[in-house]
Amino acid sequence: MFRHRGWLPVPLAAVCLLPRPSWSPLALVCLLAGEGIRLWAVGHIGRRSRTRGAEVGDLVDVGPYARLRNPLYVGNLLLWVGFGLLGWPAVIVVVPLLLVHYHFIVGWEERQLAAQIGPAYTDYLTRVPRWLPLGSPRRGEWSLREGLRSERGTFLVLAAMGAGFVARWYLPG
Repeated sequence: MFRHRGWLPVPLAAVCLLPRPSWSPLALVCLLAGEGIRLWAVGHIGRRSRTRGAEVGDLVDVGPYARLRNPLYVGNLLLWVGFGLLGWPAVIVVVPLLLVHYHFIVGWEERQLAAQIGPAYTDYLTRVPRWLPLGSPRRGEWSLREGLRSERGTFLVLAAMGAGFVARWYLPG
């Protein structure tokens, strides 16, 4: 499931684009917050967030990773909540699917990280919650350039979804 996680947006996009979209300020807030969190996270972790294999790098426990273990998935969830709200009632399908999907992926990732990093990661698991932010972020090196480079794929998804919503607004049916 982990290796093919990038394909999940295809059926989710179809679900979000089926109903005629309607403007929602809450959707815009979710979209902006989701991408902001993702950009903050990838600015710390870099391109290794795009890996499809079982290899892991060093433990990143600064920035958003000091507050929660899965900021990229939280950002993704907010993005898809935003898309789901634009294509209401798609959000009631999208969110449960993502929660189940991320449950399995995070379990697999945590086993990989614990096996490869060891006690430092085990300690991290006890200090930092999986989903809900805690405390304040520790400062670490953040690179906007690295974040933007790593987010190219996400920006393409955002552009494609934006084009899809605009087409649905203007096409009959």
